[in-house]
Amino acid sequence: MIQLPETGYAPTDEDRASLDAWFAEYDAASAKRDVERMADMAVFPLNLVSDDAAGDGRSAQWDRERFVAVMTQVMGEGGEDITFESTRTPVFLSPVMAVVFTDSTMTMAGHTQQLRYADILVRRGVTWAFQTMLQGGWGDNL
Repeated sequence: MIQLPETGYAPTDEDRASLDAWFAEYDAASAKRDVERMADMAVFPLNLVSDDAAGDGRSAQWDRERFVAVMTQVMGEGGEDITFESTRTPVFLSPVMAVVFTDSTMTMAGHTQQLRYADILVRRGVTWAFQTMLQGGWGDNL
């Protein structure tokens, strides 16, 4: 059993359902390689945190143009959908902030890859948006 940190905020069923719905929509856009839609679901400038090939921590801020360019290159232009099977563990810091840890299996063109990452999402009105992406191994692209 994972012991989640105490944040002082207990999410409601609606908080969790709205976050799950956001991720379902984001995963659907990712599966279709709809990078523009993925960008619509972010707050820019977007913070990115990773490590590089030398083992150093790296961070950057991307505007929408940089996000679209890099994600288009990373996701490729193939016609096959990408599938994701993900287990997410959200930690709500407040009704409008959540850190979400994800363990995912991504399958593309018959190739399967295990992913572990975290996102920081903020809620604006009734809509969630990701503001920070954290994942190892991407620092040389930042």
